[in-house]
Amino acid sequence: MEQHYKLDRVRELADNDADFIKSLAEAFLDEVPEDAERLKKAVSEQDFFNTYQAAHKMKPTIDLFELGVLQDLIVVQDWGKFERVGEDCSTELQHVLTAVENATAELKQDFSL
Repeated sequence: MEQHYKLDRVRELADNDADFIKSLAEAFLDEVPEDAERLKKAVSEQDFFNTYQAAHKMKPTIDLFELGVLQDLIVVQDWGKFERVGEDCSTELQHVLTAVENATAELKQDFSL
């Protein structure tokens, strides 16, 4: 439990309410993997606008669950925001995608979802 994510901030936000913590985990599972796919597609197509939008949307949840890739996500977000043609954010993107995949699998297991 909590190898690829941390619940410290989630517990604080939820005031240790187990049902609310589970609801937040469900919200993570409902939104973040889908947003990660959108982000992956947008970067591959050099769609700066959707890259920025997807990364920006993911930031609070990635931070809340402390996946450890917030700085990488910000690099990807800024690549989109500032339309950094010719720059490569694929390494940072891969770190984010791997962290999301690992956290998603672990949350599903830990919360029996």
